[in-house]
Amino acid sequence: MTTALLPDDGTAGTLIGRVWDPRVSGPSVVAVRSTGVEDLSGTFATIRDVLESGDPAGAVAAASGPVLGSVADLLANTPIAGRDQALPWLLSPIDLQVVKAAGVTFPVSMLERIIEERARGEFDAAASVREEILTALGGSLRDLVPGSAEAMRVKELLIERGLWSQYLEVGIGPDAEVFTKAPVLSTVGTGVDVGIYSASKWNNPEPELVLAVASTGRIVGATLGNDVNLRDIEGRSALLLGKAKDNTASAAVGPFIRLFDATYSMDDVRTAMVTLEIDGADDGFRLAASSPLSEISRDPVDIVAQVIGDHHQYPDGFVLYLGTLFSPVEDRDVVGHGFTHKIGDVVRIAEPRLGTLTNTVQFSESAEPWTFGIDALYRNLAARGLLK
Repeated sequence: MTTALLPDDGTAGTLIGRVWDPRVSGPSVVAVRSTGVEDLSGTFATIRDVLESGDPAGAVAAASGPVLGSVADLLANTPIAGRDQALPWLLSPIDLQVVKAAGVTFPVSMLERIIEERARGEFDAAASVREEILTALGGSLRDLVPGSAEAMRVKELLIERGLWSQYLEVGIGPDAEVFTKAPVLSTVGTGVDVGIYSASKWNNPEPELVLAVASTGRIVGATLGNDVNLRDIEGRSALLLGKAKDNTASAAVGPFIRLFDATYSMDDVRTAMVTLEIDGADDGFRLAASSPLSEISRDPVDIVAQVIGDHHQYPDGFVLYLGTLFSPVEDRDVVGHGFTHKIGDVVRIAEPRLGTLTNTVQFSESAEPWTFGIDALYRNLAARGLLK
């Protein structure tokens, strides 16, 4: 299990994260090393402090601390069922970063958003709407450059065919769709439940690569994420995006942030292959898919530049979900109804250089409540004497 959690090259890169340490009743910044998971809280009070340093990977390499345990032991104690509260466990690897997400960054995801909108959130209507749109296009959108003259011609064609959608503008227009996915400190990590709102009857995971960005706008590392998507709720109206995207445990991040260093760079991000596996708990269902970042319609650096700048600052940095190519249309139960989650589904999102993020699907209302916020964090850090 530990081998699957870590990148293919193990601890060769600079891997950082967070661990809940019962001895101090709070989270500690950690580095994952061949000797174990080291507590670096004596040097870094928060992940924000790591990412804001001039050379994050170098600063982590120079820091050391006590070993809290092996990756295997921490992972084994992470699921809430059977957790020993006296022993440490893994958390989401981010803390004070604002959680942003880019939508409609792949042509396929743009089409599926248009389908959701035109079907008004009803999966029964999705198949016929999909066929109508693909027939009208008569070709692939894969090579379209957003904002280009060709992209504008495609947009005009769809409008002429009566297939106008607000998703056309963000999918192939000059401006990316970027929204706030979740509140600060609300994300969940690997090994725990990921939440779907119980009112949703049509939903899916969104396996994505997530960038870690400092307050200067510099991209300093990456991790994996699941931007849980409630297709029926967003399909009813784009104004329901907050209800569709932001619920308890609906944003998973992890397992660790891999900082840019000699072993990992922005070029590795651009060539990433994010894979998804879903295993049903009771019905024997299995789905496997992949999302090559090389097919993204906007360069990740360009999307980051649209998020931060003179128009908007992020003093504690942010993380950015980059969007997904994955749009599940395979039928699970009823022909024509496509895919939707069932409680107990196990979702694995992996990338060779980032490891594996694993979560079990649960209703948001039944997931572990989010109770440790910014006030609790700073009271805890102050009591531990970690604020400088």
